[in-house]
Amino acid sequence: MALIDESARGTPHAALSRDVAFYSGYRQAGIAPAQHRGLPSPYLTLILTIDEPLSIAAHPDPGQAPGDFDTLLGGLHTSPALIVHEGRQSGVQIMMSPLAARELLGMPAGAVAGIDVFADEALGRDVLEVRERLREAPDWPARFAAVDAWLMRRRAAVDARRPVSPEVTRAWRMLVASGGAVQVPALAAEVGWSTRHLAGRFGREIGLTPKAAARVVRFDRARRTLAARVREAGYLAPSRGLGLADLAVEHGYFDQAHLDREFRALAGCAPVAWVAEEFRNIQAQRHAGG
Repeated sequence: MALIDESARGTPHAALSRDVAFYSGYRQAGIAPAQHRGLPSPYLTLILTIDEPLSIAAHPDPGQAPGDFDTLLGGLHTSPALIVHEGRQSGVQIMMSPLAARELLGMPAGAVAGIDVFADEALGRDVLEVRERLREAPDWPARFAAVDAWLMRRRAAVDARRPVSPEVTRAWRMLVASGGAVQVPALAAEVGWSTRHLAGRFGREIGLTPKAAARVVRFDRARRTLAARVREAGYLAPSRGLGLADLAVEHGYFDQAHLDREFRALAGCAPVAWVAEEFRNIQAQRHAGG
């Protein structure tokens, strides 16, 4: 089998830039079979496959059975998903702010908290239509443009939906801007609600309590910084040391032990194990088929 190893990152149309962080496109064949951890993040995950379905070996909700998805919508979560492939995978991943769920998806982000669902069943047949456009598109810019057009059509169709409350919007944006460092009492004081009322309203809208959301935001920033360090070192960082103590301080953890505990809780493994697993997969893909 010929080796195919394509990846692309797309910037959403300016009209979507506040709601959608980025698009990630991937198309691979003839690579080594692998397992990948879908980690907690401050984004809803919408995946539209191009060829073969996405195989989930374990969902964030352990009560969900493994399965294959042509389209997938995943809510915010605090434990990893396990994604597997046998040497082929392809699709576009859309990373969306939970504040945009009502406007773009027609539902609060809390409706899919901690679970994965078939996106076409949750959102309608237009999901299958845009997936077909992705399959017909000649390249990644055309695929990302098709997603842009689809999301803007959805926004126009659901404009009448009840918006997210200004208080929840303010609290979420403060959490993200601070990297998860703002304490819940300070959030509540800022928006003029009690901590209990904020936790209830925020949780129903976003899908996580403010405290859990802060953990996820901080973890996401720390693991992205860690990944960037490994890439800059040419995937050799584990043998040179990862600087985890400095990473912990930089991202607001008490110490390296605290960072390790949070990684084990949210990623299902320690930082060193995650790096070894994730970047071993990348190296294997680069050398497969030779």
